[in-house]
Amino acid sequence: MDVGFSRKRVGRNGRVRYTAYYKDVKGRERSAGTFPNVKEADRAWQRAETKLAEGRIGDPARGRMTFARYVEGTWLPNHQMEASTRQRYTYSLNKHILPEFGTMRMVDILPEHVRAWITRLQNDGVSAGTINANKSILSAVFTTALNDQVTFLHPCKGVKTPPVSRKPRTIITPEQFDALYWELPDERTRLLVETAIESGTRWGELSELRVKDLHTRSGIVTVSRAVVEVNPKFHPTGGRFHVKDYPKDREYRRFKLSTPLVRKLAAHTDAYAPGPDDLLFPAADQPVPKRRLRVVPDPDTLGLTDPNEQGRQYKHGSLSGYSMGKCRCEHCKGAYAHYRAERRSQGKDEPRAPRSRETDGHIPADWFRRQVWRPALSRADLGVRVRFHDLRHAHASWLLAGGADLQVVKERLGHSDIATTARYLHTLPEADETALSALASIRNRSRGG
Repeated sequence: MDVGFSRKRVGRNGRVRYTAYYKDVKGRERSAGTFPNVKEADRAWQRAETKLAEGRIGDPARGRMTFARYVEGTWLPNHQMEASTRQRYTYSLNKHILPEFGTMRMVDILPEHVRAWITRLQNDGVSAGTINANKSILSAVFTTALNDQVTFLHPCKGVKTPPVSRKPRTIITPEQFDALYWELPDERTRLLVETAIESGTRWGELSELRVKDLHTRSGIVTVSRAVVEVNPKFHPTGGRFHVKDYPKDREYRRFKLSTPLVRKLAAHTDAYAPGPDDLLFPAADQPVPKRRLRVVPDPDTLGLTDPNEQGRQYKHGSLSGYSMGKCRCEHCKGAYAHYRAERRSQGKDEPRAPRSRETDGHIPADWFRRQVWRPALSRADLGVRVRFHDLRHAHASWLLAGGADLQVVKERLGHSDIATTARYLHTLPEADETALSALASIRNRSRGG
């Protein structure tokens, strides 16, 4: 076993000093300091070896690396997380965290810097929820750095963030759901939405359900996977849809669907998904989007652009306004788009192929939201904002309002904590009517007597 040692050094002035050396965990030679005599040097490398054995000493050079270098070179590549989480963390780091701390050394970042950063985010109008999420990411980085002995101070400890108010959930009523249901464009989307409200599954679980997951005789559905859509650079194999072999809480769950719904699903699978491994709700062929007609305005009526670097101005809605004036207003961009379209129609440029949404059979969530969900909501005119995920909330609320057992609802939804399920108690608008009736009966008791 290699042990530390002291090395004699003679300076230019002839003065003799001794440098203490020890071996780190990888066997690399490290200095423990330089001393006037060999006795002090020996004590220094012995102390260093003792601390190393106790796990209390690291490489000081690592703490001098910048935050950006540590995050991009060590933390992000090696930190275990879901593909969608990696995508979200990378976005938050690039937008809010690296611009603030990227050039600072790890050892120089203190709680006062984190507090000043939070204040700046507030002043810039960033929401309390976003600030909390970004501070959690920063804290995760320094927790790892502290455990790896890159730093010996956690700058996020004790730093408070603005409170995030918990807003009451808006639960869609059965009457509102019916109004929305009949505004959906076709039977396939109606069945998908009906399955969502009767199963309480999340979008990633619902859109990954396959024929083999539904036992039509018993009506039991098994939720054992989920799909997330990510940028290809965050996908393990460069795709866009990443299927995880477990749902959100990493536990399979089985529950029963109503007989009428099971019959509809059985008929649906015969028509659209006959194989056991086929998706229960595959993406339909997406029509080629219609080209938007642009009205070309008269540049003489639109005024002039802001001065460019040479101080020159150009007419809005003109090609020179776009190219020379560097203006990106709607009119200048429209003029440039019209110019390019004319060139393509004359065969001078390669015609642009119509854009189509890449999919492996899964329904893209944002496509469904834009093309199906929001238009149906607009036509239904419910008077409240309803997200697709709110169908899961409604499922829980309706079950509990109808007298279902709290533990049963918890297991259907796959909640890890029953307190999460309990939040859906008394969330329907008419839930307070029971309380008001009870209050009125007590108040009126003396009057009736």
